[in-house]
Amino acid sequence: MFQTRLMVVLMTLIVLVSCSETTTDDDASRTTGAASQAQTDTGAPAEIPTDTKEDSLAQPQITLGNGDANWIVVEGASRDQATLTFSEVQIDGNGWLVMHPFKDGQPVGDIYVGHTYIEDGKNQNVEISIDPEPDTGDMFIVMLHRDVNENQEFDFVFVDEVNVLDKAVFEGPVMIAHAIAAP
Repeated sequence: MFQTRLMVVLMTLIVLVSCSETTTDDDASRTTGAASQAQTDTGAPAEIPTDTKEDSLAQPQITLGNGDANWIVVEGASRDQATLTFSEVQIDGNGWLVMHPFKDGQPVGDIYVGHTYIEDGKNQNVEISIDPEPDTGDMFIVMLHRDVNENQEFDFVFVDEVNVLDKAVFEGPVMIAHAIAAP
């Protein structure tokens, strides 16, 4: 049930995303960036309830951000027409950097507007072209997906209500993803 509510939780998180900048304790160069993680007024990660009366067991609280083994440096992201460049992307295993659009102020996770293959480990100056070309300030979710079957083809084929074959990358309850505005 945790994964079947992923899209609802993601949409709720995006609504709660603040515009304050947060940093990781261990490496300031891997900051989560403005508008990338829901936070409370105290700066602590916001917890979004995911349980209902039908499912009273405690569920992990999903947040957006970076992990210890996977991250996207969103600070200083640049754009040349329809191509965005991220200075550093780290993934534990081969996978994809993927851009999902917003529509009517909400993320649209069931479509993507760009993807680029990234290899296991640290990747520098990662370029991703998106279609259509964004206007400055257009909102996107930039996130990591694992190349589950290692075929170097982005398999955006739904295997259930919310998951695609090349699944989103998580570290515990943290989805390696950020809400960003096009530079």
